Amino acid sequence: MKVNYYILRNGKLLRKENTVYFVFAKDESQPQPFSAEVDGEEVEVETENLSEKPEYERRILPIEQINSIFGIGRVSITSGVISFLAKQKIPVHFFGYYGHYESTLYPHESLLSGEMHIRQAAYYLDRMKRLKLARKFVEGAAKNILRNLEYYQNEGKNLNEEIITIKNHIANLDQYNDVSELMAIEGTIRNIYYGTFSKILKETFQFEGRTKHPPENPINAMISFGNSLLYGVTINAIYHTQLDQTISFLHEPSERRFSLSLDISEIFKPFLVDRTIFKLVNKDVITENDFVKELNGCLLNKSGKEKFVRDFDERLKTTIKHRELGRNVSYERLIYLECLKLCKEFLSLKPYEPFVIWW
Repeated sequence: MKVNYYILRNGKLLRKENTVYFVFAKDESQPQPFSAEVDGEEVEVETENLSEKPEYERRILPIEQINSIFGIGRVSITSGVISFLAKQKIPVHFFGYYGHYESTLYPHESLLSGEMHIRQAAYYLDRMKRLKLARKFVEGAAKNILRNLEYYQNEGKNLNEEIITIKNHIANLDQYNDVSELMAIEGTIRNIYYGTFSKILKETFQFEGRTKHPPENPINAMISFGNSLLYGVTINAIYHTQLDQTISFLHEPSERRFSLSLDISEIFKPFLVDRTIFKLVNKDVITENDFVKELNGCLLNKSGKEKFVRDFDERLKTTIKHRELGRNVSYERLIYLECLKLCKEFLSLKPYEPFVIWW
């Protein structure tokens, strides 16, 4: 089974024949020699091969075992590595300073299907079909939010009012006849949900609402970072299907963005990202010491990112016996199966129903 490979340190990917190395400074307190920003532009400041110098460490990447690479630290990459990873069909995801998703180095599509592309585009162009799918994405996300709230209600938290309100919103989804209205109600449901975080989480962290660009406190920093990781995982899943990454239904497609991953990720955020945050905070795994607070925002520091990535990746690898398949599948595999359900919808094989936690 291939795994996702997370690079948290600053460094450089180098290639020697069919081997890829990650080279990084042993002492991160020293100035990093790999890249620098000059007048807002990132430039390489040293080009010699550092891999043989004693002050640097070199690790071999197990390419045959890697599904995708998450470059969370500042990772420089050579053209030779880009070419090799493309041939191995390994996407590389890059993240910004505050942990937000920035871009993906995307290998050439190997599962192209003209028929699927046309059918997916036809769904987008058909107003009623697009509306139907957008409604399903909102419904799936809202029902998984409900599962989280019902769990903590059973744990003794007073969430009855929020649960009833969200159930009412779900029951009324059919009355919205425009995608922008669905986006608005999805935001309303999520704001109600975020309002419960102060009841669900320990008092260690205060959370008064969602803030982005940059996140203003630790909980927002974790939400942004976790959602970014999930976007990358979802892009991986879509890559292994015939779906077009750029044609979406709830989020508006636009230039140079993989918007279908935004649609599908909405369904899995409560299950994969929010539950990771609840566990890390309520079990005191993550503390105030795992964040850097700046004048305009807050972000996870190196130890915070390590803790979050470790728990998030363990969650992806967790398995559950699938009710329809009758065999164990990982949580990460559930995202791929969601993509296949969309394929069946476009091919008129089976109506799409979103994933909802059943355990």
